[in-house]
Amino acid sequence: MDNRPKSEPAQAGEDMIIGRNAVLEAIKSGREIDTVYVAKGERNGSVGMIIGKARESGLVIKETDRRKLDAMCGGANHQGIAARAAAHEYADIEDMLAIAREKGEEPFLIILDEIEDPHNLGAIIRSADACGAHGVIIPKRRGAALTYAVGKVSAGAIEYVPVSRVPNLARTIDELKEKGFWIYGADMNGERWDTLDYGGAVALVIGNEGKGMSRLVREKCDYIVSLPMKGKINSLNASVAAGILMYEVIKHR
Repeated sequence: MDNRPKSEPAQAGEDMIIGRNAVLEAIKSGREIDTVYVAKGERNGSVGMIIGKARESGLVIKETDRRKLDAMCGGANHQGIAARAAAHEYADIEDMLAIAREKGEEPFLIILDEIEDPHNLGAIIRSADACGAHGVIIPKRRGAALTYAVGKVSAGAIEYVPVSRVPNLARTIDELKEKGFWIYGADMNGERWDTLDYGGAVALVIGNEGKGMSRLVREKCDYIVSLPMKGKINSLNASVAAGILMYEVIKHR
């Protein structure tokens, strides 16, 4: 519950770009932007042109309630449009593979299928750094992105672990398979996590906190691996499961 006096506006996060000119210039400059937010029904003046520029740049555009946009912008005059900047530049998957080659290591990537909680994303990136993973892949249109909150939870690991944002995870998995990757998905009713050989080029898939992996992504996996659950709860937090499985992978490398 927010106990601030009504006269005191909420503070906009440092990752928010607020107002028409600011958003337009950020897009034109090529700045890394996660999402452009537009107030519902707002198409007057330059807003339509800015939306067109955002579409040309392949940015995610979300229409949102004006009151929600007010809150996101801390009460600042957003003129019907704002954007959330990425806390770090996104990488290409080829950059990750190049890092592995430079180190003389088999590539090890983490694929996140609609992880929604920024704290989980930040924690997974932190574990990926600790385990020596060469990169993390996230979907472009669903799931958490590289916000400043994610960067904080990662304890600075986003400066060292490349993160790629792709439009289609299933297609990306197919492309990785063509490069010789074995795909291991974490889900229920799979093989025991500690009975498989994780040698070679490996991509580990972690699914959504509530739904798990999507059907298509699950079908693309070569193996489904499961952690034993002996308590009353039938699943682990996504970032905890990811950390356990990452360390199992590096045991074989």
